[in-house]
Amino acid sequence: MTDRDPGGAWRPLASPVYRRLWLAQVGGNLGTWMQNVGAQWLIVTATGSALLVGLVQTASTLPVVLLAAPAGVLADILDRRRLLVGVQLSMVVAASVLAALTFLGLATPAVVLGFTFVLGCGAALIWPAWQAIQPELVSREQIPQAAALAAVNMNAARAVGPALGGLLVAAAGAGWVFALNAASFLLVALVVASWNRTVVPDPAGRERMIAGLRSGARYVRHARSMRRIIAQSLLFVPIATAVWALLPLVASRQLDAGAGGYGLLLGALGLGAVAGSMVLPVVRRRMSLGGLLTVLFVLYALATAALAVTSALAVAIAVRAVAGAAWLGPR
Repeated sequence: MTDRDPGGAWRPLASPVYRRLWLAQVGGNLGTWMQNVGAQWLIVTATGSALLVGLVQTASTLPVVLLAAPAGVLADILDRRRLLVGVQLSMVVAASVLAALTFLGLATPAVVLGFTFVLGCGAALIWPAWQAIQPELVSREQIPQAAALAAVNMNAARAVGPALGGLLVAAAGAGWVFALNAASFLLVALVVASWNRTVVPDPAGRERMIAGLRSGARYVRHARSMRRIIAQSLLFVPIATAVWALLPLVASRQLDAGAGGYGLLLGALGLGAVAGSMVLPVVRRRMSLGGLLTVLFVLYALATAALAVTSALAVAIAVRAVAGAAWLGPR
């Protein structure tokens, strides 16, 4: 098998550099999902306010909306290795300060929301850079496998991270979750810093920020497929993520489950996504894309309705797994 041969699904992991970065990202994703559990459960136990609990989801995802376009341009005009290391180190500082404030009993809801927003900004800034470095790590033929492994990375962390976070919050408190998250960011920064990246200058020169934003806006304005994807996301995601935002309240009030139970509910979403990623390609070959999306929308709606009426944790975990599989398609 030659280096140009795409090989099997795990072939990109044969590259030592790709393997190190992929494993480091596993650690970073685990820390992020554990952080989400710790932040939401800390606010649930402190206030029980549905508004404040929902704002945790807002604080973590709003930066993606605000910074997606600038982050993409920065990934094109800056040295990606330095960008990744710099942002990761800033996230180490933010997560460490949040952990210290939590240990000292000073992590008020406003503090938790503020640091959640800062960490969300970091995640929004590094995601395009992670995507952009894939062609530098594997051959062109292996890019589809690398993209699939990135999805496996995220979904596996989403399945395991919340459960670990919930157990750790129940056993030791949210402060240790935040401290481990800081350690995961430091791990990623060190691994990326060890990457001896070869920079190939762009013969056309680096694009300026404003020009890059204008180019992206023109592409979206004239690409019908992109506009359709954005419209579908706007119809589905805001409503669907409301369940994610209020899940801590469902766990504590409706299901009478502790932090461990909440972690299991989130983990079930990730487990369902992993299972869905294996099944959906087979189903996709037998159904049209439109038909498949319709089925997944209906499945997600039914799973959400079932969660609303059940008081059994086992049933809630099962329907959350179904929702996790259905969540993949609209995304």
